[in-house]
Amino acid sequence: MILSVEPDVEVVGEAADGAQALEQVRALRPDVVLMDVQMPVMDGIEATRHIVADDLAKVLVLTTFDDDAYVDDALRAGASGFLLKNSDADRLVDAVRTVAAGHALLAPEVTRRVIERMVTGEGAPPPGMTAGAPSDPRLDQLTPREREVLVLVGKGMSNAEIAGELFLGEATVKTHVSNVLAKLHLRDRVQAVVFYHRALT
Repeated sequence: MILSVEPDVEVVGEAADGAQALEQVRALRPDVVLMDVQMPVMDGIEATRHIVADDLAKVLVLTTFDDDAYVDDALRAGASGFLLKNSDADRLVDAVRTVAAGHALLAPEVTRRVIERMVTGEGAPPPGMTAGAPSDPRLDQLTPREREVLVLVGKGMSNAEIAGELFLGEATVKTHVSNVLAKLHLRDRVQAVVFYHRALT
């Protein structure tokens, strides 16, 4: 109901469990899937894993503040963002738009705890991400400007905010971010934030 009244959002399907969600995503090819975690037949984490692996859609996972393990699993499964279940309507709509635009959505309350768990070793890093260190050889591939951009991405800043901070055009920042992700072999900004906190803080 919240999403369907927005002029730029079209709800193309609904599902009662992860298996149905996967089936509908394959048939309807939406831009974004708003995925619950606890569902019968196939849970949201497993469904997310299949959707991302087959490059079918971006996934925005709904989570509760206390479900750290689910957030860890969703990150490893390739989710593009996390939204708290008690978020208001405006936050929900903005989150869908953000993920649809190709950006990661990092709910600060959730992300801070996920990063703390990963940095302290309590949570395993996503596939392809090993524990970083100041001497991480991947950092040597970055230019000084790209390092600056990585730091600001790691602090949760948007491209527009980074552009203002570094006095650059937003298109230039977008290029720098793409280069950083490619050189560090990271999938998206979510992984860039985790890398920053493991390697540079």
